[in-house]
Amino acid sequence: MSILKKSFLSVCLVLLTMAKAENNTQAFRAVSEGINQFSSSLYQSELEENHGNIIMSPLSAAVVLAMAAFGARGETEKQLKKVLHIPSPDTLGTSGYQSLIENLNNVTVAKLLLANKVYAAEKFSVKPAYIELTEKYFHSVTQLVNFAKSEEAANTINTWVQQNTNDRIKEIVNSGDLNAMTAMVLVNAVYFKGQWEDKFDPENTEERPFHVNENTVKNVSTMFRSGSYLYGELSNFNAKFVLLPYKDNELSMIIILPNEINGLAEVEKKLQNTNIMDILNQGHEREVELYLPKFKIESKIELNEPLNKLGLTDMFTSRANFSGIADDNLFVSKVVQKAFIEVNEEGSEAAAATAVHIVPFFLAVPTEFTVDRPFFYNIVKLSQGDSNAATATTLFTGHVNEPKV
Repeated sequence: MSILKKSFLSVCLVLLTMAKAENNTQAFRAVSEGINQFSSSLYQSELEENHGNIIMSPLSAAVVLAMAAFGARGETEKQLKKVLHIPSPDTLGTSGYQSLIENLNNVTVAKLLLANKVYAAEKFSVKPAYIELTEKYFHSVTQLVNFAKSEEAANTINTWVQQNTNDRIKEIVNSGDLNAMTAMVLVNAVYFKGQWEDKFDPENTEERPFHVNENTVKNVSTMFRSGSYLYGELSNFNAKFVLLPYKDNELSMIIILPNEINGLAEVEKKLQNTNIMDILNQGHEREVELYLPKFKIESKIELNEPLNKLGLTDMFTSRANFSGIADDNLFVSKVVQKAFIEVNEEGSEAAAATAVHIVPFFLAVPTEFTVDRPFFYNIVKLSQGDSNAATATTLFTGHVNEPKV
């Protein structure tokens, strides 16, 4: 009886958020819409596991898993491309990811960086075609390391992560995650730091009540600003939203506030089948008196189980087929994401851009938008296509049940 030996492939995701041609267009739009669908599904799956404050980047997960998908074959490939909503043919998918990464890295005013890297075992023979694909379409670099020297290998990976997240994420892997059987580690890092288009005056920040639930009220540090914002009432969600642009309107944060104190779960459930553009198109520019809590969230999310629930079953088992990467038998051992977000008077660390066609609609009496109960937030990049239709790419998403700084 033969014994099948499997090396394992480690997939790591790092993200950071801080408050401070026609074919290419088609490919970009197809990949962006696919990422948004994956984003919604992954977020809902994570909600079942996580009941606290959440910060995650489905975009970061999508990019690094797509790198694995284009090296997968058979049923593993089918599952990955279905769950990630990667468009067919492959040339559309690869060129779409290439356009997306270049688009994000071309943000000018804010600092936004999306970086990928492949770490392969020195003894491991990666197929040249796969190295070429990841370098060309994902702007990734392949580096050989000795995983048997686990502490040294972990330090190499973590140093790269630190450098690409401005020292905010210091460790994505530890030596215990690596050993002589490790074949590859795929890493994605997202970093953004931008300032609000209109900053909040710290003089107006004060302690205000926040309803954690119907029975618990806590005083939290709350910012205030009165000004013109894109605002909309969402009757189907029993909620309302406001759009906060970052400097030069390249990036924006969407805050969706339930009308009921305990209404967040129902709002998030309905968001699963909703296009962000459909929400934004219900808004109008108007004067808003905005009260927004300062908050900071740090998280480490193990994504194996949420991804398994979405249908990625084979890649974590001996049934995995990554023969497009190497002839060795490979499987994914772990998918982990570390994230950080901080929102304050200056801005926030996360990403998005604005190109929405909006009909100005000003009312004489300002609307009050008081974020004093659990809320959902999204950071998106709005891109204008050749057909004049805007596309919203979700970069960061989460919710705040209890603001903490």
